[in-house]
Amino acid sequence: MTCVNPAQWTTVKERLRSEVGDAAFRSWLQPVEMGNVEAQTVRLTVPSKFMRNWIESHYGDQIRKCVRLENPRISNVELIIADSKETKENNAPLQDNAPVAASNPPVTPAADTIDILSNPQQFTSLLDPRYTFDNFIVGKSNELAFAAARRVAESEAVGFNPLFLYGGVGLGKTHLMHAIAWHIATKHPKRRVLYLSAEKFMYQFIKALRFKDTMSFKENFRSVDVLMIDDVQFISGKDSTQEEFFHTFNALVDQNRQVIISADKSPSDLEGMEDRLKSRLGWGLVADIHPATFELRLGILQSKVEKLGAIVPQNVLEFLATKINSNVRELEGALNRIAAHAQFVGEPLTLESTQRLLKDLLRANDKKLTIEDIQTKVAEHFNVRVSDMHSARRARNVARPRQVAMYLSKILTSRSLPDIGRSFGGRDHTTVMHAVKTIEELVKDDKAFADDVEMLKRVLG
Repeated sequence: MTCVNPAQWTTVKERLRSEVGDAAFRSWLQPVEMGNVEAQTVRLTVPSKFMRNWIESHYGDQIRKCVRLENPRISNVELIIADSKETKENNAPLQDNAPVAASNPPVTPAADTIDILSNPQQFTSLLDPRYTFDNFIVGKSNELAFAAARRVAESEAVGFNPLFLYGGVGLGKTHLMHAIAWHIATKHPKRRVLYLSAEKFMYQFIKALRFKDTMSFKENFRSVDVLMIDDVQFISGKDSTQEEFFHTFNALVDQNRQVIISADKSPSDLEGMEDRLKSRLGWGLVADIHPATFELRLGILQSKVEKLGAIVPQNVLEFLATKINSNVRELEGALNRIAAHAQFVGEPLTLESTQRLLKDLLRANDKKLTIEDIQTKVAEHFNVRVSDMHSARRARNVARPRQVAMYLSKILTSRSLPDIGRSFGGRDHTTVMHAVKTIEELVKDDKAFADDVEMLKRVLG
């Protein structure tokens, strides 16, 4: 007897589940049902042509093996589309992966959902041409994120999954995401990449629910080689979307497909996100992007000046790099503004004109100055550790910056000498007085040193 009865088919499906894993089984093999049996051929039904092609390509051999284990007399297993006649279309070449027509409008990616395979021209047109690896300035605050992004883009094998990039606004997450997409588009054009925001993912899911076409939704998102989701924190608190994202994530990881995600916080700090999803997001490599250091901000400005072909004095660049320290995007915008003014008006750039032109921006970045702020800026400027401000070390390369910080604390804040002393490792007020007097004398006798102190005054004041 060649027939595969329902009990045997149930056994086949359980064996498949154990071999491919629960997530992949639920996503792809659970919808497969046994159709008719003719001679030594078993026909299995699937919901769409797309699924038929995918299952045949990825699980066809496993299905045949499991069926034959249950009934060795079966010589052939065919996949056909459910509720359709076995026409020439059903037996079309398997590389044709167009989804089967549905009675409701199919759920297709939104216009700003970028799919490299279905529309390569749209894919590259929606990427920012400035955001490439070559244009990304690397420093200590972003070197891990950059290296990980580059590794993922260059390798066709999945090394860690997912790659999770996080950091504040304007620190370079989007730049790295676009750089990965650019690199894949140019070096590995056959890889299918889907890049969209978490907001658009939710929009597509809601649309699929509305038109009762969740299968097309799953096909769109679970058939890619690389899935890139920007600002995943957007789905925090949205339980249904999180549930679907969780299953999409699992399906791709189980198939060894690359997932790349960005957010404003680390997985463990995403409020309103399910614990199981937090756990999954932290599975691979989590790379944070810290606020740029002074050196990195200065490097970004110098690189930008070269591209603009502008003439900007070094002391102006240092002023910008120190004064605008929270957002690289804002920093570049400030440079664009002063460079444009210099070009259109013909006025040379100076510290004074820069302060005047950026008055509103600098005011927005201003906050009540603290001794801790001064210690941090002085430590950055003299390339020492902030902890040296509190230590008992007396080496000149540490003691002099500490004295400068005490001097600036005296003239830029309203704190008393004893308060300042306590903020520098519990020192006596007489130590602060000595530091202030020493710096005042050095400023009179050493012009280069006086310029350093003046620059620190400007950026802190």
